[in-house]
Amino acid sequence: MDFSSFVTSLVTSFVIFLVLMLLFVWLSRKPGNAVVYYPNRILKGLDPADGRSSIRNPFAWIWEALSSSEQDVLNMSGVDTAVYFVFLSTVLGILALSGVILLPVLLSVAATDNAANSKSISDTSSNGTFSDLDKLSMANVKAKSPRLWAFLIATYWVSFVTYYLLWKAYKHVAELRAKALMSPKPEQFAVLVRDLPNAPKGQSRKEQVDSYFRAIYPETFYRSLVVTANKQVNKLWQELEGYKKKLVRAEAIYEESKKGNAAGIRPTNKTGFLGLVGEKVDSIEYYTGKINELIPKLEAEQRATVREKQQCSALVFFTSRMTAACAGQSLHAQMVDTWTVVDAPEPRQLIWNNLTMKFFDRQTRPCVVYIIVFLTIVFYMIPIAFISAFTTLDNLKKLLPFLKPVVNIAAIRTILEAYLPQLALIIFLALLPKFLLFLSKAEGIHSESHAIRAASGKYFYFVVINVFIGVTVGGTIFSTIKTIEKHPKSIVSLLAKSLPSNATFFITYIALKFFVGYGLELSRLVPLIIFHLKKKYLCKTEAEIKDAWFPGDLGYGTRVPGDMLVVTIVLCYSVIAPIIIPFGVLYFGLGWLILRNQALKVYVPSYESYGRMWPHIHKRVLAALLLYQLTMLGYLGVKKFYYTEFVVVLIALSLIFAFVCSNKFYPAFRHTPLEVVCHEPKETLNMEQIFKSYIPPSLCSEKLGDDQQEDAFSQGSKSVSVV
Repeated sequence: MDFSSFVTSLVTSFVIFLVLMLLFVWLSRKPGNAVVYYPNRILKGLDPADGRSSIRNPFAWIWEALSSSEQDVLNMSGVDTAVYFVFLSTVLGILALSGVILLPVLLSVAATDNAANSKSISDTSSNGTFSDLDKLSMANVKAKSPRLWAFLIATYWVSFVTYYLLWKAYKHVAELRAKALMSPKPEQFAVLVRDLPNAPKGQSRKEQVDSYFRAIYPETFYRSLVVTANKQVNKLWQELEGYKKKLVRAEAIYEESKKGNAAGIRPTNKTGFLGLVGEKVDSIEYYTGKINELIPKLEAEQRATVREKQQCSALVFFTSRMTAACAGQSLHAQMVDTWTVVDAPEPRQLIWNNLTMKFFDRQTRPCVVYIIVFLTIVFYMIPIAFISAFTTLDNLKKLLPFLKPVVNIAAIRTILEAYLPQLALIIFLALLPKFLLFLSKAEGIHSESHAIRAASGKYFYFVVINVFIGVTVGGTIFSTIKTIEKHPKSIVSLLAKSLPSNATFFITYIALKFFVGYGLELSRLVPLIIFHLKKKYLCKTEAEIKDAWFPGDLGYGTRVPGDMLVVTIVLCYSVIAPIIIPFGVLYFGLGWLILRNQALKVYVPSYESYGRMWPHIHKRVLAALLLYQLTMLGYLGVKKFYYTEFVVVLIALSLIFAFVCSNKFYPAFRHTPLEVVCHEPKETLNMEQIFKSYIPPSLCSEKLGDDQQEDAFSQGSKSVSVV
């Protein structure tokens, strides 16, 4: 990519961002769009019109985001969101402090060397010429030059800044988590018990669980809920709920038809496939009949489920959260594959299908999943490397000669060079996250937040290996294949020397993500268009309208790995091509600002894990730092610097730092510390309400009396409260 294409890419991206931001300012003031731009405030009962008047400063949202405190984020979006902003602030601090030293020092050191006139250097760029940006990189420094000391010292500076800020962030997040857990939560009074042994003869599964835990915790045991096989009852319940929604919709259509005609027109539908074929019937009568038909079937299936479909796992409840915390981190049986007890997640997080998975399956499935992930990474690397190489214009002209007349047009060439490779890569990566989440759940993980963390980790390694390494290796090998054929031993030096010339690709990739990506995030054009189309043509009831505008959460499963990829790219190039640092600062600074606004006004958390994502984030930042140090070790070696081995000390320090942090901080994230839950709660929690919150919706029925619930749901005192 030449310099003019690079500048065109940046300017165009910036103009797009400005247009999208102005659209946000204009559209967010329209009363009919409030549910798209302020759903979090609306759901919390706050007035969305606050600060949305027509006379208000159009950029006031920036000041509101900047002036908001961490407590504001905690109140509106919870601990997980606050922890995500700790991550953004920490990385922003790392890059800003690194840039303060690296930009003035390294740019001047590189720019004032005369290696740009050296043939050995100029031949390393992808197009055979030394680009203007390469003159500001480490590629412009001669091999064995004393100037390389500056780059070695800079490598140490970036590493120590990262250690310091990560340590501070880990302590802060640990304090946030402890403070949040001090107030009582329903899940703090429950544990999940798996791998129940066969019940003795004459004893039901519920009696087995009750007697076991009542013997160990006689004073604080409350009751148990045995997990059941709910496939059939879930199917009936979902079918019944579907008919109820259709009935409400049909009645709304009928009421609407009365506005022009007092008698109204009763809606009809066909009973066949997708309502397209079959007998034509009155919708209200048909759905009412189906509901009346399904209710007794569901009640019968509910009774059969709680009596006959009990599984080898249960939820056990205690009147003391101190007891529950002790139980969740204690060994209860001599054999590790029986009576496995862990902390219970929130009721909305439970993955019910995985609760009954046996111990052996939970140990072997992750191994199978990791093999599948490894194969996925390997086989995805082939098409990504192909995309990286194929979408450069020089390669396109070689492989598709008929495109030469179009590509040679200056305006088209500039646009294609600026956007084609980056857009192709972003679209290709969008296909992967759901598959990785499916694999994570297949491991037997019992909570949604844990599954998302696992999927996020897989996605991080995928994008780092396939995007960062794949783009660098793929593009270099494809463009220098003839040189490698003649001189196979030159592949290592060619790959190392290609790093500076690949910096422009990654700079434009980051710029596209923060200008266009965050511009679309702020403007919410796609959700806005979808909402209005649904509201106009599809939605007939208030529930359907709410479903159309409901925003969901921040999407940590894909957002965090995407941010981690940028961290990895910027760290790895921070010393080799320091000009990338300002773009990393812009990415995380703009991201912090825009996502702060979205967290306070738009996104609604779908779960709360009280910061358990942080250890995952911390480890991935350290993985990026290690990759950066290995990159510098290799590149300084290619530069034939005599003191390259000093980088090995940093690698050892990073491993020691990771070990210390893991042992000092992580145990308090894996389990709830007893000193946190030993405090007497100030508020009163009703144990019966806590218990009922864990009953699956498909088994909730007023007609299931205590005598029928007795089979799977043990009985406790109805008046027990926690004070």
